[in-house]
Amino acid sequence: MRMLIKILIVLVILAGGAAAAYKPMAESWAKRNKILWRTATVEQGDIISVVNSTGTVKPKLRVVIGSFVSGPIKELFCDFNQEIKVGDLMATVDPTIYQANVFRDEASIASREADVFRVKAQLQQAINDEKRAIALRTEDETFIAQAEMDKFKFARLSLDAQLKVAETGVAQAQGTLENSQANLNYTKIRSPVDGIVIERKIDPGQTVAASFQTPELFIVAPDMRKEMHIHASVDEADIGWIKLAQQKKYPVTFTVDAYPEKLFDGTILAIRLAATTTQNVVTYPVVVSAANPDLDLLPSMTASLSFQVDHRDDVVKIPNAALRFYPSAKQVRPADIPILEGQAQANPNDEQGEAQQSEKSLSAQERAQLRKDRNRRHVWVAEGDLLRAVEVTTGLSDSQFTELVTGQLQKGDVLVTGVQAPATGPPR
Repeated sequence: MRMLIKILIVLVILAGGAAAAYKPMAESWAKRNKILWRTATVEQGDIISVVNSTGTVKPKLRVVIGSFVSGPIKELFCDFNQEIKVGDLMATVDPTIYQANVFRDEASIASREADVFRVKAQLQQAINDEKRAIALRTEDETFIAQAEMDKFKFARLSLDAQLKVAETGVAQAQGTLENSQANLNYTKIRSPVDGIVIERKIDPGQTVAASFQTPELFIVAPDMRKEMHIHASVDEADIGWIKLAQQKKYPVTFTVDAYPEKLFDGTILAIRLAATTTQNVVTYPVVVSAANPDLDLLPSMTASLSFQVDHRDDVVKIPNAALRFYPSAKQVRPADIPILEGQAQANPNDEQGEAQQSEKSLSAQERAQLRKDRNRRHVWVAEGDLLRAVEVTTGLSDSQFTELVTGQLQKGDVLVTGVQAPATGPPR
């Protein structure tokens, strides 16, 4: 009996100790397993929306300089990267054959001119003979028969025709001489523009043949210090924004790999209609103009462009991470579970094929309304141990923030963006 009493006393003491320790242990366990949220703050400021693309740097104009005549290259007077002016001598083709043609044609024209002089002398003699015959016949018709008079007349007419033929021969020889002189001048390759030689395709001694097509000797890029063009490919989904940016004259910024820390500025020069389709992706070429006073931009460089397409000044903006966060049902208030279920149905983490199939089944009007409704979103605010949903309507976005159009949020509000990972390692 006494032993039973002792056991009961021990049990009562143990039960009291356990009861006294339960509350601290429960609080410690709850604190240890409490969810810690990652958060971000609602801010106020400017939002600049951009469309990113890549492009290739090209000269404003590429002038291909060729040879009109054939022959070996005798001399070169310019090289790669050399700046030249209009009329500068760049190269010469061996002029031996063309100089000989000029000498030949000069001799030919001299011969034709001598023939004209000979025919003129004969014509003058025929004219004089005819005049004397007419004078004699005037004194007495029996002195010269009519048949003889016809001979004098038609001899004069024949020589008159020969003179015209000879004079035409002189003109023809003059044309041939001018052609030969032009070919001789073409042996000197001169620059038609001011610019920089970006490519040289010949070497001294190389023979060029211009029989069927003009051979390319040099490529000159004019005004490279004034302006360069960047040819970018923009997706068809963004081309509407690019057209709006061109109308509003928004700036374009870009970088090149050669100067990764230097930011270049440009303007949209043209949106070309020659679309390109690659694996069902349609892109349009957009030409951007940029100044190049230091010749930092070189042909064929790859540029990473950002087209400013819209902006908002001094607006309340929501962190994009808060818009991407989707809590589980056990983390939110019971009243907000239906909202969460509605978001889950539209969760972009669903299989892409099913989402595309669902949208394809809608009419054009329904698709437009669906895309409009996507701007109505929910963000989450910590309220005790659970989360409360706040409905918002969003507007313009950049890489970090999205404009708040409507919603019960203001600058400084703290939004949940995720769950913090539990601490690892043994407790200290």
